[in-house]
Amino acid sequence: MVLADLGNQISSALANMSNSTIINEETIDTLLKEVGNALSRADVSLKLIIQMRKNIKEQLKLDAMAAGLNKRRIIKKVVFDELIKLLDPGVAPWKPTKGKSNIIMFVGLQGAGKTTSVTKLASFYKRKGWATAMVCADTFRAGAFDQLKHNATKAKIPFYGSDTDRDPVAVAKKGVDIFKKDGAEIIIVDTSGRHKQEEELFKEMKEIETVVKPDNVIFVMDSSIGQAAFDQATAFKNSVSVGSVIITKMDGNSKGGGAISAVAATKSPIIFIGTGEHIPDLDLFDASSFVSKLLGMGDVKGMMNMIADVVPKDTKALEEIASGKFTFRNMKQQFLQILNLGPIDKFVQMMPGMSNIPQLQGDAGNLKLKAYINILDSMSDGELDGKHQITPQRILRIARGSGRHPREVAELVEQKKAFEKMFSKGPGLQNLANMAKGGVPNQRNLQQLASMVPPEMMKKMGMGGLQSMLASVKNMKGLGDLSKMDLSKLGGNPFGGNNPFGLD
Repeated sequence: MVLADLGNQISSALANMSNSTIINEETIDTLLKEVGNALSRADVSLKLIIQMRKNIKEQLKLDAMAAGLNKRRIIKKVVFDELIKLLDPGVAPWKPTKGKSNIIMFVGLQGAGKTTSVTKLASFYKRKGWATAMVCADTFRAGAFDQLKHNATKAKIPFYGSDTDRDPVAVAKKGVDIFKKDGAEIIIVDTSGRHKQEEELFKEMKEIETVVKPDNVIFVMDSSIGQAAFDQATAFKNSVSVGSVIITKMDGNSKGGGAISAVAATKSPIIFIGTGEHIPDLDLFDASSFVSKLLGMGDVKGMMNMIADVVPKDTKALEEIASGKFTFRNMKQQFLQILNLGPIDKFVQMMPGMSNIPQLQGDAGNLKLKAYINILDSMSDGELDGKHQITPQRILRIARGSGRHPREVAELVEQKKAFEKMFSKGPGLQNLANMAKGGVPNQRNLQQLASMVPPEMMKKMGMGGLQSMLASVKNMKGLGDLSKMDLSKLGGNPFGGNNPFGLD
């Protein structure tokens, strides 16, 4: 049972309760039994499940509820809040400081995905505009140096390591010193792992910690160990100053919920979860967003994170878009930025009502974008900047140059026309630019945003999911200034705040 199954089972239990003719103690007991069984199958500790059920029962005193209250909605809210509490350590994670070298040290057992996570985190900060660098101090595992070097080249991130020096402490110190002088703002040190917790591993970690003086020590853990994560996280926390946790391999096993709840019980802040093998497959963890997405209500905060990465950073591009000028060059820039975010379906899954639907087949969306980029690469500067009209003759020439069918070129041209027509009526890119600066969309804007949702996606979302998405945007009062947005203040549910059911 993967996480989607857990979400479906809990959602089903809540739906059964909502459809009950009478809401009484027996109804609540049945709901808690079904939710508890689902959590147990996800390897959540029985002790934590019992405590959660106790907390819910204490809050749901049906006899004391005032007449006229919607008991079903209140029950849903209490269950939602307790699920968040189950996964939330209640400790604020460390945050890097701009203008100085922030040193991050990775620790964990071998095979947990530590080295891959180093690259993912470095790439994450790079996308956010930080000067990042990586140091390979793993001299124990054969191939660790080559793996991180290859990843660094692929992600275009500065890297230091040695395939001759076997002293991990010396390598770590030299690498950190080099990147400090170079002005790197985020320096991530990868350390050795072992197949089991042993004294030699902990001793090496302490020595490296003493020398490099990290601002944050991140413990990387494989989610497939489930509730055993509690003992493992506790052991590492007692040996080095673990400040944060990354839980990996959340995309393909049944024990992710158990691992998250177990780590949360140690009061160690979970900052990211790994959701795949590719570099962009690292998601910021927020308990409220996680539960909301788990139950099929979307992840508004995650959507805003991704949008913040896509909205043009340079003011010139924003001014062009705000003026209503939309060229093939603008289109190409947006396509490239979207591709940098990873699979398109990942964004779609964050929409309310879309969280638990099967993903789009393979990388179909990304492949389509890449085909369009090939076509755009074959255009002249005049064509890209809108100085030359795309005639049938030009379509044939562009098709030959890109190796694509003329029909695909014509399709891209029609797509641009459709965007221009839609944008001319607003909100379009002009309104997106205004919203990015803090503008508030009106009802007409929201209706036009709805028209931007593809028909096949609309069918899967249903009217409820669409209304939730629009309510999210409206409640957030536009996109705000995304470059300055404090995303931690956004709720993880489609209604804003921490309440997915519209209750205060």
